[in-house]
Amino acid sequence: MQFLLVNDDGITAPGMSALIESVQGQGELNVVAPRQEQSGMSQAITVHQPLRLTEVERGYMVDGTPADCVKIGIQALNLQPDLVLSGINSGANLGTDVLYSGTVAAALEAVMLGIPAVAFSLCGPDEFMPTAAHFVQKILFEEPGLVRQLDLVPKSGILNINIPGLPVEQIKGIRITRQGVRHYEGIFEKRVDPRGGSYYWMAGQPAPFDTQDPNVDFVAVKQGYVSVTPLQFDLTFHERIPQLTEIFTNGT
Repeated sequence: MQFLLVNDDGITAPGMSALIESVQGQGELNVVAPRQEQSGMSQAITVHQPLRLTEVERGYMVDGTPADCVKIGIQALNLQPDLVLSGINSGANLGTDVLYSGTVAAALEAVMLGIPAVAFSLCGPDEFMPTAAHFVQKILFEEPGLVRQLDLVPKSGILNINIPGLPVEQIKGIRITRQGVRHYEGIFEKRVDPRGGSYYWMAGQPAPFDTQDPNVDFVAVKQGYVSVTPLQFDLTFHERIPQLTEIFTNGT
């Protein structure tokens, strides 16, 4: 079994160390990760400047985005992984936050290149990274184990896995969930620089949940469950196609 490990927190991040430890001994490991943190980069790729690849003790370091790392690993280094693992992210990737996530985007980039992929995130401080590593091992390798059932990973999507920031013994279980919608309050903080000019710092906190549905990803995590959400590429609002077709093709 060959694995390609990527992330958006940078090659030296604690989550990458935990991911390597989780997968060590289970097959051939290749690491291609950003030189520095690339959180919030989504599916961005670098097209207007060169990408520099540096071999380091852990693997390969790229001065680009998470998606760049996947593309270089597969299309430039000619790696042929059976599975791409992205993470373990320091922080949650829940609800509509997945649209901004470099962790999720790296996994999606792999699937675009024909390789199944799973994204892992820790929803809490790094002190609980051992909890996240425990569940990476459990989900991937313990019976039934995803690595023995790769057909369960969507062919046109990924599995997005979020692990509560709790001790292992306090995790209630694993719940299969759907993506929720998260809203934030106090997004921008206005500040003044030493010369009197205004600038803004994006911050904010998640607003109270507008749902208590236990099958929504962020509700499941809040309740102490590991959330496993299948995500797909197709953003088409299929239910609107017949109506729009009827409206815009009449008389043409």
